[in-house]
Amino acid sequence: MKNKHTQSQNIREFILQQVPENPRGIARLVQQKFDISRQAVNRHLSKLVEEGILSASGTTRNKEYRMKPLKSEAFVLTITQDLEEDSVWRRRIRPLLENVSSNVVEICHYGFTEILNNVLDHSTANTVKIGFEQTAIKLRLAVADNGVGIFAKIQQELGLENHLHAVLELAKGKLTTDPERHTGEGIFFTSRMFDDFYIISGTLRFAHLNAKEDWLIEAPETETKGTEVIMEIDPQSTRTVNQVFEKFASEKEDYGFTRTKVPVALAQYGDENLISRSQAKRLVARFDRFKEVILDFKGVNNIGPAFADEIFRVFQAQHPETQLAWINANQNVERMIKRALKNI
Repeated sequence: MKNKHTQSQNIREFILQQVPENPRGIARLVQQKFDISRQAVNRHLSKLVEEGILSASGTTRNKEYRMKPLKSEAFVLTITQDLEEDSVWRRRIRPLLENVSSNVVEICHYGFTEILNNVLDHSTANTVKIGFEQTAIKLRLAVADNGVGIFAKIQQELGLENHLHAVLELAKGKLTTDPERHTGEGIFFTSRMFDDFYIISGTLRFAHLNAKEDWLIEAPETETKGTEVIMEIDPQSTRTVNQVFEKFASEKEDYGFTRTKVPVALAQYGDENLISRSQAKRLVARFDRFKEVILDFKGVNNIGPAFADEIFRVFQAQHPETQLAWINANQNVERMIKRALKNI
């Protein structure tokens, strides 16, 4: 009896995990995964529909199943000098989280107020649209403004080459166009607190997926005016704000933002190889603001000797107070790094 209950629970969890990406093919996926009959699968799906967790549409042969929102809210605010992010949180968002654990509420509080504050202080927008949706497996917050666009703003204020360079700088952390009023930590920490974090602006879509890695999609066929930020987290998540802060602090007794992890692949534009010193200089810009920088080489197949030398010998010699480390380097990349280190 226990094994039967365990299998039913496993089937249920599998359906909830897979149905967002497979609304029409979920029944076949469950059959193949658990080797059970179509009738048995339909019983599990019907039960989830009866419980209000899934919605179903279409005929029996072409039925679609989707996560059913348990709560949803959307509203537009006019941006004025009196609009305050914490007031919007207390009045409009916090009441929607009554049955959510305190650690997830704290993450939502931090992320929502940081992102809305960025809109109020940096975007030059006159309206902001806010969305909230909760299903059985996902809590989603969205903040969209009609301003100048975050990547365009960073490029313009910092005199960067293009929007892609702005994405690289944003991923490093400690980036702000208004240092007198902001530390540049908000977006970095928010992106690490949520399971999935997206910034959509102009023709670029940037994402940090906690279970995977940073990635970037160019979408020249569509252009988003202003900026939309989407934050998603499992309502059952056990992650805490303090855990994320501690992960990027070099000393546990100090919550200072002293460690960062940089996806090196973001330094690549299109299909270009990372071979030049200028590319390396672009990558290491502002590394000296951290005590430790972890270079993540996932998705990078090769680097050139000059690129490696500029980072691991030249930069390191000039900034001995910044410790460099690396992960996910293949044999080709590892070979070039070791070659540069031999010349120290």
